[in-house]
Amino acid sequence: MFEDGPDFDDDEAWEPPSPESFVRTALIFYGVMGCLALVWRMWTPGASILHPEGHSGGVEGLGFALGCGIGLGLVSIAFSEWMTRSSQLGEALADTLGDSLMGIGRADAILLAVASGIAEEMFFRGAMQPAVGIVWASIAFGACHFLPRRELALWSLWAIGMGFLLGGLYEWTGQLAAPIAAHVVINGVNLPRLARRAEERAAEREAATSSEDDA
Repeated sequence: MFEDGPDFDDDEAWEPPSPESFVRTALIFYGVMGCLALVWRMWTPGASILHPEGHSGGVEGLGFALGCGIGLGLVSIAFSEWMTRSSQLGEALADTLGDSLMGIGRADAILLAVASGIAEEMFFRGAMQPAVGIVWASIAFGACHFLPRRELALWSLWAIGMGFLLGGLYEWTGQLAAPIAAHVVINGVNLPRLARRAEERAAEREAATSSEDDA
């Protein structure tokens, strides 16, 4: 029985998706998320997805909003770098996230940063927050960054905190462009940095293994 079935090699390991496949899948996912956000907001009475309730939607504050978003993004990057350098949990988080990004080039990382920043802010801040409020939108944002691994617990908590900051920035400036700018800056710096960090660690491990073999 089962003699004619497929022959599986017990030693055959699962191969992770290629960087190209990962990027393509992520872009499709963010495209769907952005479309869902637009449909959600179109069917919800109120202001445009670009502006929260109570704002006229003028462009006169756009430059200020972008500046605030970029500033928040830079502060977040500095804090995450400090956490990586000063705590084991932060270092473990950077290593784990970096391993998932290894092999992704800078151009693809920037593309992912732009896509994720726009789509996630459209969905969580532009569509969800006006419907359920900043608290539940921020908790949902953190929940979507949750993975059942100890070294990623900090990522979920960080995402909840950033959800409140991004949501507050959206309501304060009256421009969705503000949290989008912050999100894109954060991911635009961190994604290439984490990928490079993982590649450097892999190169160090390979060099150490070669040295042991030569000894």
